Amino acid sequence: MISRKLAALMSTAGMALALSGCAAAGGGAVPSASAPITQSEAQQGAEAHPQLLAEFGGAMTGPYAQYVEQVGQNIAVQSGLGNARSSFTVSLVNSPVNNAFAIPGGYVYTTRQLVTLMNNEAELAGVLGHEVAHVAARHSQRRQQTAQRNSILGAAGAILSGVLLGDSGIGDTLSRGILQGSQLLTLKFSRSQELEADALGIQYLTKAGYDPMAMSTVLRSLALQNNLDAQVEGRNATIPAWASTHPDPASRVQTAESKAQGLAGSVTNRDTFLTKIDGMMYGDDPEQGIVDGRQFIHPELRLSFTAPDGYYMVNGTRAVSINGQSGKAQMTLAPYNGNLNTYVNKVFSDLAGEGQTVAPSSLQQTTVNGLPAVYGTARVNSGSGQVDVVVFAYEFSNDRAYHFQAITQAGKSNAFSSMFQSMRLISQSEADNVVPRKLDVVTVRSGDTVASLANRMAFTNAQETRFRVLNGLTNDETLRAGQKVKIVVRGT
Repeated sequence: MISRKLAALMSTAGMALALSGCAAAGGGAVPSASAPITQSEAQQGAEAHPQLLAEFGGAMTGPYAQYVEQVGQNIAVQSGLGNARSSFTVSLVNSPVNNAFAIPGGYVYTTRQLVTLMNNEAELAGVLGHEVAHVAARHSQRRQQTAQRNSILGAAGAILSGVLLGDSGIGDTLSRGILQGSQLLTLKFSRSQELEADALGIQYLTKAGYDPMAMSTVLRSLALQNNLDAQVEGRNATIPAWASTHPDPASRVQTAESKAQGLAGSVTNRDTFLTKIDGMMYGDDPEQGIVDGRQFIHPELRLSFTAPDGYYMVNGTRAVSINGQSGKAQMTLAPYNGNLNTYVNKVFSDLAGEGQTVAPSSLQQTTVNGLPAVYGTARVNSGSGQVDVVVFAYEFSNDRAYHFQAITQAGKSNAFSSMFQSMRLISQSEADNVVPRKLDVVTVRSGDTVASLANRMAFTNAQETRFRVLNGLTNDETLRAGQKVKIVVRGT
């Protein structure tokens, strides 16, 4: 049977868990909804906070972070968890995925990428309010207690507990929604809990004077972004990018609209919001490497590779995930002592579970684009047949090596051959040419159209669709002179 580490490798890595909530807290009695933050919760949050920041690329500072913190603290106090803005720590994290979450103790987070998808301050408040609502209703504690009762998670489950896979076959495992890389490993929330968090978030918006419809509009934008991502990546859009038990944003839009009907509140602060986020980085941070179509390039590590045709990549803080119909892979690194054979054997050993052995039949030495390389393949029995696990490692210097770890159905590992052979060391001039994308907020002038502005988007495909999704525009919606809109441009 496949170990959990191998199962995690086979999982759908790197998918965004947008608006899916908080990491699991420890066990014990669950306080009533909206009860103040307890000392135990404050301690749990304080201990997990540094780990979460590291997992999501670190906390951002400066005007963007200060603005998000202000809005987040203002909406969080509506929950009753704390009676002062200072009771909450709100962080804008440097992650290129659409995600937001909160943990016990008053710690609230949103990624910069999710902020770039929003179109007004009320939507920002709605997203953060939704996450605070998960904490106020103690959803994560309740989910973990249920999991513990079902023996899915043991008593050692911590703030960063994940959805653990059993020893299942490759056919089942490939469809599971485990999150890796820069995504938080969380317990899944039930449909009723997600809808309750939406409803509570709408209440918080109303109390703060914001337009309560903002919850439905940001959910709509998330649904459209999910469809766009699937279209661009060539994957099935009917499977949400977040965990499968969560009601996806498309199914929640109408419910959120209904709950907001007739409620007071009209503030959106659209122009203020757009002005505040003007210039924010969009997509990957070059310091973490850039995914550009099927190419990954890291200017600081001076490496690049190309995914096979039909595969898509998701960049994380610890690994790059490569996903396709024929298999899954990750590119990452491990400690290196100057011996590639030892390195590869150690990677295989680390993939094995307790009492199991995953070892290659042999190791092959080769050279790829001038880089010394070693690779091996291990055939492993799974619940529904045999699978091949490949580790392909490259030496970049005496103390630095990187490797792919891939898993496919038995005999199908050649699906990644072109990727394995594409790894290369890039030149300094090529590294210097890698720059981030960023938001440019512009004012629509007379004569500007969706098509003309979309043509300025720093993408080679789906420019108009990207522009419409980014700005929350329907397929038939036009622009008016004086309106502020976002475009994505090449940074410096």
